Amino acid sequence: MNSMTEQKAVIGVWPGLHYRDGQAALKFLTEGLGFTLIASYPGVTEGSVAHSELTWPFGGGIMMGSADAKSEPDEFTALADRTQSIYLVHDDPDSLIGRVIGAGAVVVRGLKDEDYGSRGFTVKDHEGNLWSVGTYRGEVAQ
Repeated sequence: MNSMTEQKAVIGVWPGLHYRDGQAALKFLTEGLGFTLIASYPGVTEGSVAHSELTWPFGGGIMMGSADAKSEPDEFTALADRTQSIYLVHDDPDSLIGRVIGAGAVVVRGLKDEDYGSRGFTVKDHEGNLWSVGTYRGEVAQ
C-alpha cells in the first residue's frame, strides 16, 4: 500500500460531539444526516452512549458520546450544554435537506449558492448544534 492510499484509508481528524440524549443523537446522525455507525459502546446509565464512531460517506467521521455516560461529569461531558458546529461536504445538498428536516432539524439557513462556488444549507439539530452541508471541499494545499 503506498502512502497516498494509506492517507485516504485513515481518518486523521475525528471531531468529538457530546449530546444530552445520545440515542436521539445517533438516530438523527444516521437516519437524518446519513452517517454510518461503525462502533457504539454504552455508558453507565441505561441508554447513554460512552463512545460511538460514525463515518461520513464523503470522507471523514465523528466521535460522539452522551453527557450521562460517565458517573462523574468532566470537561468533555460539559460540551453537551454548548452549541457545537460541524461542516459536512456533500455532492448534492438539495437531495439531503428534506431528509434532515424530516428527522427534526430546524433550518437556520436554507439552500443557497455562495459566491465562492458552494451550494449548501445549515440546520440546527434537536439539541441546538449547527450542521452546515455544502459542496465546498476546501482549498487544495500547495
